Amino acid sequence: MPPAATFRSATILGTGLIGGSFGLALRKYAPEIRVAGWDREAAVRAALARGAVQQAFSGELAPALAGSDLIYIALPIGVTLDLLPEIVRHASPGALLTDACSTKMRICQRATEVFAANPGDGLLLLPGHPMAGKELSGVAHADADLFHEATYALIGEGELRDAPRARAFAALLARLGARPLWIGAQKHDWAVGMVSHLPQLAAVALGSFLHGQIDETGLPITLAGSGLRDSLRLAGSPYSTWRDILLTNREFLSAALAVYARHIEDLREKLSSRELEADFDAANDLYKLLRDLK
Repeated sequence: MPPAATFRSATILGTGLIGGSFGLALRKYAPEIRVAGWDREAAVRAALARGAVQQAFSGELAPALAGSDLIYIALPIGVTLDLLPEIVRHASPGALLTDACSTKMRICQRATEVFAANPGDGLLLLPGHPMAGKELSGVAHADADLFHEATYALIGEGELRDAPRARAFAALLARLGARPLWIGAQKHDWAVGMVSHLPQLAAVALGSFLHGQIDETGLPITLAGSGLRDSLRLAGSPYSTWRDILLTNREFLSAALAVYARHIEDLREKLSSRELEADFDAANDLYKLLRDLK
């Protein structure tokens, strides 16, 4: 790693929506960094064709990591957990390793286990999570500005947060238009369970419920408008994208679902009264808050 803690070369492991977008963002906003990608043959070739990476690797991991001082893992959580020992084993000395997984406690636990067995040669792990995405996957939907004005969680405190390479990565994220936010792993998983994973399951619940209500004429869906489409946007995400997320955050998510279910029941009991106005007012206030954050 150069003394100024800048990055000269990056390897993106997983060149789908997030990894491809990170590559495109580097090419656009940090063109001095050479970008390589590693994935399945077809996926990494597609990323190369889109210009998200400048060099494509598949198969063995070691050649892809050689010489890279920034390793960006944009793989599913389960694959990340499985590959972490090999990544640490082949990473270049002094490299910064960061991931984009949607839950962090299990990643941090696994990293502790892996680094206990193989501390690496000056390797630094900085877990992360970009709060950006789409209901569509794959590099075809990648966007250089996907992270623009999006919160980007960085998991670390104390010495890790103050490490020059960690500060350099936070500065790089700012160049890409993101808003770095330092947070602990447990608090992160609780928070995203509330504001990301719960809305996903709420959309799935609404979509699967309505799917079962369609009659032979197509009702009630034939009367649906843009409001339902907006409400069900998240339901367009496949289970394969969410499986590992739900499995690794099930405790927080289970508790959130239980409280949410009680709130739904409370709304049902208020249907015959005007007490619902307070719930609408609270929801309106939250909507305005989120709108103003843009």
